[in-house]
Amino acid sequence: MSAVPEQAALYFRPMQADDLDHVLEIENIAYEFPWTPVIFRDCLQVGYCSWLMESNGVIAGYGVMSVAAGEAHILNLCIDPQLQGAGYGHALLHFLLDVARQYYADTALLEVRPSNNKARLMYSHNGFVEVGARRDYYPAARGREDAIIMAVGLA
Repeated sequence: MSAVPEQAALYFRPMQADDLDHVLEIENIAYEFPWTPVIFRDCLQVGYCSWLMESNGVIAGYGVMSVAAGEAHILNLCIDPQLQGAGYGHALLHFLLDVARQYYADTALLEVRPSNNKARLMYSHNGFVEVGARRDYYPAARGREDAIIMAVGLA
Protein backbone atom coordinates (compact mmCIF):
# COMPACT_ATOMS: atom_id res chain seq x y z
CA MET A 1 0.00 0.00 0.00
CA SER A 2 1.29 3.44 -0.88
CA ALA A 3 1.51 6.03 1.85
CA VAL A 4 0.43 9.61 1.32
CA PRO A 5 3.58 11.75 1.12
CA GLU A 6 4.42 13.01 4.60
CA GLN A 7 4.69 16.60 3.44
CA ALA A 8 1.07 16.51 2.23
CA ALA A 9 -1.25 17.95 4.85
CA LEU A 10 -4.65 16.33 4.27
CA TYR A 11 -7.79 18.21 5.20
CA PHE A 12 -11.33 16.87 4.79
CA ARG A 13 -14.35 19.13 4.52
CA PRO A 14 -17.94 18.87 3.33
CA MET A 15 -18.44 19.52 -0.38
CA GLN A 16 -20.42 22.67 -1.16
CA ALA A 17 -22.17 23.79 -4.35
CA ASP A 18 -19.41 26.38 -4.78
CA ASP A 19 -16.88 23.53 -5.09
CA LEU A 20 -18.55 21.90 -8.07
CA ASP A 21 -16.51 23.66 -10.76
CA HIS A 22 -13.29 22.22 -9.30
CA VAL A 23 -14.87 18.83 -8.64
CA LEU A 24 -16.15 18.64 -12.21
CA GLU A 25 -12.70 19.49 -13.58
CA ILE A 26 -11.29 16.43 -11.80
CA GLU A 27 -14.31 14.28 -12.67
CA ASN A 28 -14.04 15.09 -16.37
CA ILE A 29 -10.34 14.28 -16.48
CA ALA A 30 -10.63 11.11 -14.38
CA TYR A 31 -13.54 9.40 -16.13
CA GLU A 32 -14.50 8.64 -19.69
CA PHE A 33 -18.15 8.80 -18.57
CA PRO A 34 -18.17 11.43 -15.78
CA TRP A 35 -20.98 12.38 -13.49
CA THR A 36 -22.86 15.49 -14.62
CA PRO A 37 -23.26 18.69 -12.62
CA VAL A 38 -26.90 17.71 -12.04
CA ILE A 39 -25.90 14.44 -10.37
CA PHE A 40 -23.54 16.23 -7.97
CA ARG A 41 -26.14 18.92 -7.21
CA ASP A 42 -28.79 16.27 -6.54
CA CYS A 43 -26.43 14.44 -4.16
CA LEU A 44 -25.79 17.66 -2.25
CA GLN A 45 -29.48 18.57 -2.20
CA VAL A 46 -30.63 15.23 -0.76
CA GLY A 47 -27.92 15.33 1.87
CA TYR A 48 -25.59 12.54 0.83
CA CYS A 49 -22.25 12.52 2.64
CA SER A 50 -20.22 14.51 0.11
CA TRP A 51 -16.65 15.28 1.11
CA LEU A 52 -13.58 16.93 -0.35
CA MET A 53 -10.04 15.92 0.47
CA GLU A 54 -7.53 18.74 0.15
CA SER A 55 -3.77 18.31 0.08
CA ASN A 56 -1.76 21.43 0.81
CA GLY A 57 -4.81 23.58 0.03
CA VAL A 58 -5.68 21.94 -3.32
CA ILE A 59 -8.56 19.54 -3.95
CA ALA A 60 -6.92 16.13 -4.30
CA GLY A 61 -10.12 14.09 -4.38
CA TYR A 62 -13.70 13.73 -3.28
CA GLY A 63 -16.20 11.13 -2.21
CA VAL A 64 -19.97 10.84 -2.24
CA MET A 65 -21.73 8.29 -0.06
CA SER A 66 -25.27 7.56 1.06
CA VAL A 67 -25.86 6.07 4.49
CA ALA A 68 -29.18 4.55 5.57
CA ALA A 69 -30.49 1.56 7.49
CA GLY A 70 -27.06 0.51 8.72
CA GLU A 71 -25.53 0.49 5.26
CA ALA A 72 -23.13 2.90 3.55
CA HIS A 73 -23.02 3.00 -0.24
CA ILE A 74 -19.96 4.70 -1.71
CA LEU A 75 -21.28 6.22 -4.91
CA ASN A 76 -18.20 8.08 -6.12
CA LEU A 77 -14.62 8.10 -4.89
CA CYS A 78 -12.23 10.01 -7.12
CA ILE A 79 -8.64 11.17 -6.82
CA ASP A 80 -7.14 13.72 -9.20
CA PRO A 81 -5.39 11.53 -11.82
CA GLN A 82 -2.14 13.49 -11.32
CA LEU A 83 -2.11 12.33 -7.68
CA GLN A 84 -3.20 8.72 -8.12
CA GLY A 85 -0.86 6.01 -6.90
CA ALA A 86 0.44 7.99 -3.92
CA GLY A 87 -2.01 6.70 -1.28
CA TYR A 88 -4.61 9.44 -1.50
CA GLY A 89 -7.32 6.95 -2.46
CA HIS A 90 -6.61 4.88 0.65
CA ALA A 91 -6.77 8.01 2.82
CA LEU A 92 -10.08 9.13 1.34
CA LEU A 93 -11.56 5.63 1.57
CA HIS A 94 -10.56 5.34 5.25
CA PHE A 95 -12.10 8.74 5.93
CA LEU A 96 -15.40 7.78 4.25
CA LEU A 97 -15.53 4.49 6.16
CA ASP A 98 -14.99 6.39 9.43
CA VAL A 99 -17.86 8.73 8.50
CA ALA A 100 -20.04 5.68 7.78
CA ARG A 101 -19.23 4.30 11.23
CA GLN A 102 -20.25 7.63 12.78
CA TYR A 103 -23.67 7.07 11.17
CA TYR A 104 -23.75 3.54 12.67
CA ALA A 105 -23.36 1.74 9.37
CA ASP A 106 -22.15 -1.82 9.80
CA THR A 107 -21.49 -2.49 6.11
CA ALA A 108 -20.12 -0.45 3.22
CA LEU A 109 -20.86 -1.27 -0.42
CA LEU A 110 -19.69 0.07 -3.74
CA GLU A 111 -19.68 -0.75 -7.43
CA VAL A 112 -16.51 -0.83 -9.49
CA ARG A 113 -15.83 -1.54 -13.15
CA PRO A 114 -14.19 -4.94 -13.79
CA SER A 115 -11.78 -3.04 -16.05
CA ASN A 116 -10.67 -0.71 -13.21
CA ASN A 117 -7.94 -2.96 -11.83
CA LYS A 118 -6.27 -0.25 -9.74
CA ALA A 119 -9.48 0.58 -7.88
CA ARG A 120 -10.38 -3.09 -7.39
CA LEU A 121 -6.94 -3.76 -5.93
CA MET A 122 -7.18 -0.76 -3.60
CA TYR A 123 -10.59 -1.86 -2.35
CA SER A 124 -9.37 -5.43 -1.85
CA HIS A 125 -6.36 -4.17 0.13
CA ASN A 126 -8.82 -2.35 2.37
CA GLY A 127 -10.91 -5.41 3.16
CA PHE A 128 -13.58 -5.21 0.47
CA VAL A 129 -14.66 -8.50 -1.10
CA GLU A 130 -16.72 -9.20 -4.20
CA VAL A 131 -20.32 -9.99 -3.28
CA GLY A 132 -22.14 -9.74 -6.60
CA ALA A 133 -22.49 -8.04 -9.94
CA ARG A 134 -24.81 -5.64 -11.72
CA ARG A 135 -25.25 -6.44 -15.37
CA ASP A 136 -24.80 -3.59 -17.88
CA TYR A 137 -24.41 -1.06 -15.06
CA TYR A 138 -21.87 1.35 -16.58
CA PRO A 139 -21.81 3.10 -19.94
CA ALA A 140 -18.85 1.97 -22.04
CA ALA A 141 -17.28 2.84 -25.38
CA ARG A 142 -18.98 -0.20 -26.90
CA GLY A 143 -22.30 -0.48 -25.12
CA ARG A 144 -22.36 -1.25 -21.41
CA GLU A 145 -20.03 -2.72 -18.79
CA ASP A 146 -21.03 -4.77 -15.77
CA ALA A 147 -20.24 -3.62 -12.24
CA ILE A 148 -18.67 -5.70 -9.52
CA ILE A 149 -20.34 -5.13 -6.16
CA MET A 150 -17.86 -5.09 -3.28
CA ALA A 151 -18.56 -4.91 0.44
CA VAL A 152 -16.71 -4.61 3.73
CA GLY A 153 -17.92 -4.98 7.31
CA LEU A 154 -17.42 -1.93 9.52
CA ALA A 155 -17.80 -3.48 12.97
